[in-house]
Amino acid sequence: MLRRSFMQATALSFASAPAVRTQPPRRNMVFILSDDHRYDMVGALGHPWLSSHTPHLDRMIRQGVYFRNAFVTTSLCSPSRATILTGKYMHAHGVSDNFTPLDRKFPTFPQLLRQNGYRTGFFGKWHMGGDTDEPQPGFDEWLSFRGQGEYENPEVNHNGVRGRRQGNISDILTQQARQFIRQNASRPFCVYLSHKAVHSPFQPPARHAHLFQGLTVPRPRTMWWKEEWYRQWPEWVKRRRVTRHGVDGMLDSDEAFDVHYRRYCQCLIGIDESVGEIFEALEEKQLLDDTLVIYMGDNGYLWGEHGLIDKRAMYEPSIRVPLFAHCPARFGKAGRVVDHLALNLDLAPTFLEAAGIRPLEGMQGRSLLPLAEGRTPEDWRRDFLYEYAWEQDFPYTPNIVGLRTETHSLMQYPGLWDIPELYDVAKDPEQIRNLVADAAIGPRMRGRYVTQIRNPETKSLVKSMQRRMAEILAATGGDPRLAGEENENNRFAL
Repeated sequence: MLRRSFMQATALSFASAPAVRTQPPRRNMVFILSDDHRYDMVGALGHPWLSSHTPHLDRMIRQGVYFRNAFVTTSLCSPSRATILTGKYMHAHGVSDNFTPLDRKFPTFPQLLRQNGYRTGFFGKWHMGGDTDEPQPGFDEWLSFRGQGEYENPEVNHNGVRGRRQGNISDILTQQARQFIRQNASRPFCVYLSHKAVHSPFQPPARHAHLFQGLTVPRPRTMWWKEEWYRQWPEWVKRRRVTRHGVDGMLDSDEAFDVHYRRYCQCLIGIDESVGEIFEALEEKQLLDDTLVIYMGDNGYLWGEHGLIDKRAMYEPSIRVPLFAHCPARFGKAGRVVDHLALNLDLAPTFLEAAGIRPLEGMQGRSLLPLAEGRTPEDWRRDFLYEYAWEQDFPYTPNIVGLRTETHSLMQYPGLWDIPELYDVAKDPEQIRNLVADAAIGPRMRGRYVTQIRNPETKSLVKSMQRRMAEILAATGGDPRLAGEENENNRFAL
């Protein structure tokens, strides 16, 4: 009776069919989510410092599936996490900042797994509605903390009981997740291990605090000020450079860029160790080959690109994330590289398919399992929408609505009277040459920059990308006007 009532409420809330298991559960699942882990900072991917320090993430790449073009649709902690849980864009789930809780009318993939017989455990940073650490729906076991939490000797909430634990937060969360695996190995389970690391201010475990001393910190070319570059980029990029989210403001800290970068890498070692501990726990129970383990970052991180620090912006290091999947029984033991676009939208449908559960109609992502198995659906996406909502507490980055295709990235700034950006990321991966830099607007213009672009091919490309943005927004419950698409009726709006 209770199950029927829940299903009816879900159907009414979403005007879509409830999730129904189509076959017995087939996979245990472990989802490891790190915070602010930049896409290329793994030893196996060529990072100069980490080649011998990330053996477990390297193992996932060598023996599992590496999604080389994985992105988030909003590069900010809470919106990205809400998207992971619901399979919806930010404008659809409504979590547009780090203070808004996820509306409980939206079911999450752990809720649907639990409803279909899984034991579910959440360990780590929840963050949606950061003033609370209370247990959330969908989990049999809960260990979390308020907001960003603390790296050392943190206060945590374990199943509704709050208290302090001794040690580093990465170790504490990992040990709790290991215990959950041991206790639930005889039945289908889903572990959601949601790390605080590597979020600033970076505090690595003491055992790693000596690493990387004396090494030269890599600096991107666009970290340096060049007038020829800043003439092509919007004014807000130059202004953000001197804030806490720029290289000249550096996280409101008096410490040097090199110090922050070194600590970030030290924190990453603790995350890699966590992956190893989880693999070891699964091996102890002879579950490793059959368990779907997915590792992902909640967003990327800028380390000096365009003179910026942090995330939020639509530049590649901000929106790209590491995404690895390991399940030899399903994917084979040889490493596979997937080049198709994979999004944080896709995690919920992926976990549901692995459990034999049909995703809800309202989910806007797609299961990654076919790609992980070496198959490519003919209609797989070739682009996606990016969106970010201006924050009062961090006003240095404007509203962003953009489109990332397989070759180009268009960034528009609704509400800001500034030039947009268009980059050919295939030819210009550093995103230096803004192809619409000549679209600067003046006092006598109405502000629609498309009509001001001189190059007809570029103008046509922008129009087609705006049209595609409008289509995605309309199809997912957003406002298609944010795409900036022109139409013949604009002349009447005088």
